[in-house]
Amino acid sequence: MSIDPRSHTPVYVQLADLLRSRIESGELPPGAPLESEARLSQEYGIGRDAVRKAISVLRFEGLVTSSRGQPTQVRPRPERRQVEVPRGSRISARMPNGHQRRQMDMDEGIPILEVHSPDGTVQAFPADEVVLTCP
Repeated sequence: MSIDPRSHTPVYVQLADLLRSRIESGELPPGAPLESEARLSQEYGIGRDAVRKAISVLRFEGLVTSSRGQPTQVRPRPERRQVEVPRGSRISARMPNGHQRRQMDMDEGIPILEVHSPDGTVQAFPADEVVLTCP
């Protein structure tokens, strides 16, 4: 696949789509490093700013993770645990704020599920780590 610089779709979106496709197909398995920004820029004939934006999109979607001084990697898919919610609970999804992300040790792009129990308690769970079940 290649990038079409004449397309109405920005080149960074095209690159994010290409990389997402490689991740979803398993060509880039969990834990695999992405090529460097310089390599991706050279390989696809686009600027490094566009590469950075594409990687930022994938990070926001929760598909990759990056740390300063480390290569960007395909994010491992966590094992999901079952959580039983009380009957009559209300469940909502939203994006966490920065403090909640750090507190729950979550990557960007992962929503949280809030379980509002009938007794008034509220529990929050990373959406990619739980399966909510009702009795």
